[in-house]
Amino acid sequence: MKTQVLPVNEESIALAANLLRQGELVALPTETVYGIAADARNGEAVKKIFEAKGRPQDNPLIVHICGMEMLEGIVSEVPERARKLADAFWPGPLTMVMPKGPEVSPVTCAGLDTVGVRMPSHPVVQAVIRASGVAFAAPSANLSGKPSPTNAADTLTDMDGRLPLILDGGESAVGVESTVVAVTGEHPMILRPGYVTREQMEQVLGEPVLISHAILEKLNDGEVARSPGMKYKHYAPKAEVTIVKGSFSAYTEYVRQHTAPGVWALCFDGEEAVLPVPCVSYGRENDGASEAHRLFTALRELDKNGARVVYARCPRSDGVSMAVYNRLIRAAAFRVVEV
Repeated sequence: MKTQVLPVNEESIALAANLLRQGELVALPTETVYGIAADARNGEAVKKIFEAKGRPQDNPLIVHICGMEMLEGIVSEVPERARKLADAFWPGPLTMVMPKGPEVSPVTCAGLDTVGVRMPSHPVVQAVIRASGVAFAAPSANLSGKPSPTNAADTLTDMDGRLPLILDGGESAVGVESTVVAVTGEHPMILRPGYVTREQMEQVLGEPVLISHAILEKLNDGEVARSPGMKYKHYAPKAEVTIVKGSFSAYTEYVRQHTAPGVWALCFDGEEAVLPVPCVSYGRENDGASEAHRLFTALRELDKNGARVVYARCPRSDGVSMAVYNRLIRAAAFRVVEV
């Protein structure tokens, strides 16, 4: 299969819409990361996503819509909490897990009785949904386990020959996947952190928002992944990544003691000159938004430079930084050293 990469215009959007209606895949930009789209109602089309990514089929996908009216048939119920959060954060980088409706393929939901839905704010996604009339399932457009792509070039690196079309809409603004929150239990619960934070949702809902233990820890044996991004290892470069917790001086000394060929540092902006090994920075320290925007690009850059071992500066684990720490700890397969 030949993969076309096309700039966004009326013709390429019409082509993407036609491919989706025919049960084919399209990779396209969202405000979070680039995604691979297929008609969420068409199980055979959705299976092609799992094949293109090499993704385990017990890992559910998120359905993307462009208006509240599209929830009909996608979900069987819209809880009041979901309406409040939609008013505050849709369109935007928030996914809500609700009871599954009759129109969604079981393949999309990995056999679960719930479905994650979001209304992206990126104009390209909205245009393709409107032109196609298709609510589509769309995970990140990377090979399973690798860092998610935030531009068309990185999408092509992973997906060349695996799908017919990539729409090039420039760099994704956010840089990490959407926040996922379940809104059906006794309390709302974050299953995957993202740009919309716990504190923001609590302010809108006027009640506590819980955080799943699987955000910062491994899933227990036999525990079902209720959201994308809950598996043991995700977002990982080829190198072995270890997170190093501690002050910058302690981190620098630790890296100095472990210097060897192929060792790289993943650090914050402005720290490169002090470190004794080659470095890639991933944003400003204590600035979750800049770290989120840069993280996946930095991890891919380490691959391009042939890094074999990476010692990563540890971000905070609150606010938007919780999303960064969540992605990084999975990229490191939960290897963390305190210094």
